Amino acid sequence: MAQTEPNLDHDVSWFLLPSYWAKMVVALISFLCFANSYDGDFVFDDSEAIINNKDLRAETPLGDLWHHDFWGSKLSSNTSHKSYRPLTVLTFRINYLFAGGFYPVGFHVINIILHCTISVLMVDVFSILLGGLQFSNKGRRLNLAPKTSLLAALLFAVHPVHTECVAGIVGRADLLCALFFLLSFLGYCKAFRESNKEGHNFSMFWVLVSVILGAIAMLCKEQGITILGLNAVFDALVINKLNVLELIQKLLHKDKSLENAGLLRKGLLFRITLLMSGGASILYIRWRIMGTGPPAFTEVDNPASFADSLFVRAINYNYYYSLNAWLLLCPWWLCFDWSMGCIPLIKSVSDWRIIALVALWFCLIGLICQALCSEDSHKRRILTLGLGFLIIPFLPASNLFFRVGFVIAERVIYLPSIGYCVLFTYGFSLLSKQAKKKVPSKQSVKLMMKLLGILLINVMRCALRSSQWRSEEQLFRSALSVCPLNAKVHYNVGKNLADKGNQSAAIKYYREAVRLNPKYVHAMNNLGNILKERNELQEAEELLSLAVQIQPDFAAAWMNLGIVQNSLRRFEEAEQSYWTAIKHRKKYPDCYYNLGRLYADLNRHIDALNAWRNATVLKPEHTLAWNNMIILLDNTGNLAQAEAVGREALELIPNDHSLMFSLANVLGKSQKYKESEALFLKAIKANPNAASYHGNLAVLYHRWGNLDLAKKHYEVSLKLDPMAPGTKENYNLLRRKLEQLQKKGSP
Repeated sequence: MAQTEPNLDHDVSWFLLPSYWAKMVVALISFLCFANSYDGDFVFDDSEAIINNKDLRAETPLGDLWHHDFWGSKLSSNTSHKSYRPLTVLTFRINYLFAGGFYPVGFHVINIILHCTISVLMVDVFSILLGGLQFSNKGRRLNLAPKTSLLAALLFAVHPVHTECVAGIVGRADLLCALFFLLSFLGYCKAFRESNKEGHNFSMFWVLVSVILGAIAMLCKEQGITILGLNAVFDALVINKLNVLELIQKLLHKDKSLENAGLLRKGLLFRITLLMSGGASILYIRWRIMGTGPPAFTEVDNPASFADSLFVRAINYNYYYSLNAWLLLCPWWLCFDWSMGCIPLIKSVSDWRIIALVALWFCLIGLICQALCSEDSHKRRILTLGLGFLIIPFLPASNLFFRVGFVIAERVIYLPSIGYCVLFTYGFSLLSKQAKKKVPSKQSVKLMMKLLGILLINVMRCALRSSQWRSEEQLFRSALSVCPLNAKVHYNVGKNLADKGNQSAAIKYYREAVRLNPKYVHAMNNLGNILKERNELQEAEELLSLAVQIQPDFAAAWMNLGIVQNSLRRFEEAEQSYWTAIKHRKKYPDCYYNLGRLYADLNRHIDALNAWRNATVLKPEHTLAWNNMIILLDNTGNLAQAEAVGREALELIPNDHSLMFSLANVLGKSQKYKESEALFLKAIKANPNAASYHGNLAVLYHRWGNLDLAKKHYEVSLKLDPMAPGTKENYNLLRRKLEQLQKKGSP
């Protein structure tokens, strides 16, 4: 390999450590940044991607992972998110199986380990990007920039924008993608280990390995495919020392000496063809697997992409880019979600925010000019690679090729931050060089202290942000100050409060979500549900009616509207609402359950039983539907049928105490006292504080003639619930009977 240009380490005042110790320091510091997230909960998207994802469970065939999206839906479905990440889902499944359930600690620990591993690999990657690629006579790669590569790796390891990827379990996709992305790059570099001075020799094996690792990266997350383009850029700039400006000039002037410009030297054209062919094949296979067109996102997910004006779309896309750049420069305002009004659209050039995108392009054009036109080849290479690693991995999230389902997502900056760290380190080296010219020792120490201060602040910010990701309450509330105009933030705070039983506070946040986004049907549905439970039926009906008017296929809102109409005794309208919900969601067991309750209220017993049976067919563990069938059959005197249904239910859900209780009642009426007693006792063992369980067991003993046991369980029942209906009367009857027996037995 030809000698590389002088590296940056000569100008930088920084710690010089052996490679092993440098990697140990990076690993330790990256661990300290995010260690406090290890025992966090499942938060935000974790619920859908992990807890509700059937692909994690052992009963789901492994082959289904290759036909489902990241969230467990079929890729062929029109409602699929089309995010194809089977290898990431496979690691979730392994986590689930080893933990024996949904215990978040194992998931978090793997994420932390992955980030530490990636940060360690960054030492090698940055040594190549900043110092060039050179091997010793024994084929060992030389680190020509040990100080600056350590600095850049530390900047990467402690960047707070990475918190979402590390502390949020769903960020596993970005971490795995980054891991194989870097391995692909390092593998490509190994292809030139045996290269001679002219660089004609290279290892086809390692080039193919690099393509395969790029494909694996894409199977973890879509961004992974971009490494093939970056490998091509690296090959041209570092291996072939291509001068891009010179090449462009020769192309414009139709110069026949293109070979001297480096395009055809050293097999570059062949390797680029190989990389591009591999990339095209991977994309084609990905397209075939996807089956249908791109995912259907809504306006609230990415409002700029729905703007009619091309000018408005372009201006806002560029504004989003500037905000992403700002998050890299100043990662203080971090938010789990940037949609739903968090960033209002720019609709005219008079909007002061235009300054941000002007500043972005001013900086980018300046860097590009330096990268192309500088006479210093070392400077050209570093700036071009830095810009390449900053921009190319970001392209899939840029809205340039297809619409994405977000405005800003901190997780997609994980890979582009590599380019940012290269540019930051290069800028620091220039400042160090200037400082040495003034008062060398004093200025260099000041500059190094400032840099240490930045690293320390970032470590503290990472720790703080990681603690916010530990629970949904902290995460959602942290977003209120960053995105107060984001309706989804208020919705999630409200939902979290409602789940904890604080309905009054939840109503406040749901109302604010609806105020900020008058078409937010999910907020309307949840608010309507709470109002329904508080018996504020009129307003609940208005909200749910508006929700289904805005989104006619919103099955959950139709069902809830039916429940409200049922409570208002408008039975025909309620029935129609239930059937509309089922029309839009054919497999809707809860709706069949509520439809059965409506039919039971109308004494349409056969219809009620059929509806509940449908609910149990769709969801065999639907305890309420099973119980209602048993109770209705019991109340209508169909004891044999009630017993059969009860036994069927217990076979499917053997440990459900409420089913044991219902079947025990039926068996008691059928005078199967021994079996009834056994079920009552089993139910009481599972739920010893249920007054009705003791009360009904006492009734069984009363009928059976075991009066002492009946007295004991009546007393337990009354102790648990002194107002238990019928229990006090039965207890008094038993006492009188016992008194009569005592009188008869006395001499």
